[in-house]
Amino acid sequence: MNLAEERLVAWFRARLPDARHVQLVGLDRVDVGHSAETIVMTVHWDDGSGHHERPVVIRIRPPAPGLLEPYDLRRQFDILCRLDRTPVRAPQALWFEPSGQPLGREFYVMEKLPGTVYERGYPPDLASDPDRIRRMSESVLEQIAAIHGVDLGATGLGALGDGHGYLDRQLDHWSDQIRHFQQDPLPALDELITGLRQCRPEPCPTITLVHGDPKPGNFAFTGTEVTAVFDWEMADIGDPLADIGWVEILWNSPGYPTSAPGALTVDEFVAGWEELTGIPTRHRQWYRAFQSLKMAAILYVGGRLFDAGYSEDLRLMEMTAAIAPVTRRALQELGLDEDLDPGPVRPRADRVRQVRKALSR
Repeated sequence: MNLAEERLVAWFRARLPDARHVQLVGLDRVDVGHSAETIVMTVHWDDGSGHHERPVVIRIRPPAPGLLEPYDLRRQFDILCRLDRTPVRAPQALWFEPSGQPLGREFYVMEKLPGTVYERGYPPDLASDPDRIRRMSESVLEQIAAIHGVDLGATGLGALGDGHGYLDRQLDHWSDQIRHFQQDPLPALDELITGLRQCRPEPCPTITLVHGDPKPGNFAFTGTEVTAVFDWEMADIGDPLADIGWVEILWNSPGYPTSAPGALTVDEFVAGWEELTGIPTRHRQWYRAFQSLKMAAILYVGGRLFDAGYSEDLRLMEMTAAIAPVTRRALQELGLDEDLDPGPVRPRADRVRQVRKALSR
């Protein structure tokens, strides 16, 4: 057991009443590198009533600068706490550690829920079972509707902020993220930001909890049912149609079961969501373009972090290839068909060679 593990054992022992013989099973090492923000393990301990074990997940604040700055880990923890006993199948939040000890950065611990996440593909037996695929997509729909149906007053989530300015805050945030890292002209992204502001519709009058990243890869399944909803980093109070726009642009992405034969179509998903929530959708093209800006901004920031030496994760480099087509499609959603130059949105070739050389050693 290394020193970090010893400190983590002591940390758990202090939070488990009368605990003896605390062990962390399945934890080979404590790695808090730039791309390792999650630790999964099972905590074993004895007390006066016998032996206990509990699977848990530790979520660690990533080092700054990161993809989603400012990164508010405490806010995530508070949201999970307030979702307890709601129909949303979010993990139960257990403890928050603001001091950064013993892992070097602040973290929280939550329960590990059962289920399998399908993000980079799914097995052949699932692909050949359209009835199962359909029910899985329906279960995703039901959980997204449950998120938007959470009672903000009863849960205390309404205290997180006024959701009426959500769209403008989001436009400001993602355009500011691009500007912060921008070194050269980015004509296509500039045009997209301008176009979104000029034709921003009136927001949805219904204010709800917004997940922020309800892609199918953030849902875990046991059989055909969603058992867990993950990744609440971008959750907020605001316009639920923003979540629908995000789902629309990602629903058919390869690797998700929602892209397989038998799944609900995007239009069926939207119609089902309207029926379950009673909220009508509108301005779907604008919301798709709006969420495409967020996607392009995240990809651009990731590429700039890679380029500047803050990360050696080649996935950040590879994903920048999507910026130009994502931006182009978003402009088309707004009726802006100009074939604008994306500008230098990809990392420098010499930086890519440098990282590949270092990783090959």
